[in-house]
Amino acid sequence: MPTTRETILAALHAQLSMLPATVLRGEVLPERVPAAGLLILRDGDPGEPETTLSPLIYHYQHRAEIEAVVQGAGRDTAFDALCASIGAAIAGDRTLGGLCDWIEAEAPQPVDLPIEGAAALKAAMIPVVLHYSTADPLG
Repeated sequence: MPTTRETILAALHAQLSMLPATVLRGEVLPERVPAAGLLILRDGDPGEPETTLSPLIYHYQHRAEIEAVVQGAGRDTAFDALCASIGAAIAGDRTLGGLCDWIEAEAPQPVDLPIEGAAALKAAMIPVVLHYSTADPLG
């Protein structure tokens, strides 16, 4: 049976997979970026939990990351649309069907990456904070 952390990350991946962009999880950046854009979900860092006693519960603010990448002549507009679609997907279900308490994305810091012999990439890491609780930090 998957852990709470894995269940939540898998649900976030599934929610992002409904977008028109190609969505991967924990993969390296491929050689080609699809026309609709590319999203790579990185598991990130669960951080140091706060705890409550009786019963013992660990409260996490897990920082996952979504690497968003677009390529081509209209990359500024495509990147903006991709970020807006990520925001809409997250706002559509901020608890991932009740798996976590709250999800919130932070603003991206886009960069243009020149590629020799190809159109430049526009990319950013978009931090996503997952608020959830579990009775076992390993479970």
